Amino acid sequence: MDTDVIVVGAGPTGLMLACELALAGVRTRIVERRDAPQLDSRALTLHPRSVELMDQRGLADRFLALGRTVPGCHFAGLGTRLDFAALDSRHGYTLFLAQARTEALLEERARELGVEIHRGRETTGLRQDPDGVDVDVHGPGGARTVRASYVVGCDGGRSIVRHEAGIGFPGTDETLTGILGDFAVADLESLGQARAEGVLAVPLEGGLTRFVLIDPERMRTPAAEPVTVEEFRESLIRICGSDCGIGRPRWLSRFGNATRLAERYRSGRVLLAGDAAHIHFPAAGQGLNTGLQDAMNLGWKLAAEIHGWAPSGLLDTYHGERHPVGVAVTENTEVQTLLAELTLVPSYQRPAAALRRLLDELLGIEEVNRRLAGLVSALGIGYPATGPGADPLVGTRMPDIPLGIAGSPASRVYELLHEGRFVLLNLAQERGFDTGEGWADRVTSVTSVTSDGARHARLDGVAEVLVRPDGHIAWATRTACSAARRTERYEALTAWAGRP
Repeated sequence: MDTDVIVVGAGPTGLMLACELALAGVRTRIVERRDAPQLDSRALTLHPRSVELMDQRGLADRFLALGRTVPGCHFAGLGTRLDFAALDSRHGYTLFLAQARTEALLEERARELGVEIHRGRETTGLRQDPDGVDVDVHGPGGARTVRASYVVGCDGGRSIVRHEAGIGFPGTDETLTGILGDFAVADLESLGQARAEGVLAVPLEGGLTRFVLIDPERMRTPAAEPVTVEEFRESLIRICGSDCGIGRPRWLSRFGNATRLAERYRSGRVLLAGDAAHIHFPAAGQGLNTGLQDAMNLGWKLAAEIHGWAPSGLLDTYHGERHPVGVAVTENTEVQTLLAELTLVPSYQRPAAALRRLLDELLGIEEVNRRLAGLVSALGIGYPATGPGADPLVGTRMPDIPLGIAGSPASRVYELLHEGRFVLLNLAQERGFDTGEGWADRVTSVTSVTSDGARHARLDGVAEVLVRPDGHIAWATRTACSAARRTERYEALTAWAGRP
């Protein structure tokens, strides 16, 4: 093999996945069609769960130093915002950070971990057999074939990897488009009026201002048609009565509501993540975040398969866990798009306005707000519990509880996850607690000496917890008998971390 894994695409998803694989000791090579990193701001938000993932790998400070925190997010542009601060997280906010910055930070980390990044190389085809995958790559030196144990397509909605693997991409074609522009010149005093008329208008770093809008007179324009400054000015004038003084465009783009979801995220030795697996209207900024979370779920599982200790079926749980998330994201973005579109169609404007007022009122109900906030932030995502009699905690996010660990600098759970290993927590403070030498290369075992009062309410009565490398709970027990817990622990470790 030339390498263990070839990741096709150096966007946020591909870079995050490469970091996860390299952290686990997997030889990883990224192949990217573009000659250089993209500098356009593109996506602007990291939602709470994505910031948690960075925290779990010791990277959160790098991102927080360059971004700006915002306490919530909108849903379908409704006036009552989703309150992320009310959610159970140390990171109950959206981090406002340009995609170019996110990619630069992830590339920096990937290079620290020894990932090979080859730019200016276009993937043109692949063929897999029972032992590996041959990938055809065309670059400055001509065409060549590279062989890897696995290939992961992180190459966007038009994924060549998905096409070559024969994975279906069912869904709906675009029926609605909007336009986006980053301008070096704008009348900042007019932004309030633009926002009042439904235009997203936000200052960016470097003195740029972003405008995003849907013009009723242009909303059926194909996404492939280039956007001009003249069109942007005319649309702004129609919508808010002013062109907001825009000038010197740095980036103009048209985007549509085509919504598609890969039939499966794995076909043999070929896998998909990010936009290669799901595309949708950019409602509430979920696309980039969903891709990062795909990568976090897949990385440790693929590494376990390559290292030979993965329990049977572990790699297939990637599709089993993430495909339903893709369904939920594509469905909620379709709902948000419809709520926006109805207000632009004259025959539906009156009932659509009434519907939006009703939904706005419902978002004022704490439980409703928390439910949608959990969906958009991804803090509410849990995976199906496996095994008979599984504790209700299994599959849910592990709370970042404070810890007191003798001889360890870690003061909370997420600090124990920096190395991308399983973490086995002894919350019962049992003496002589140990997993055994058989799992020492995969599992970090710790005994917390923190008092019960400092523990999380969800963990009341829990004696032990096995936390997956992606921060979800693999196993939890409330069994009081030490001998019985040892049996449960052995079975849980074998089921998730392989045989000792």
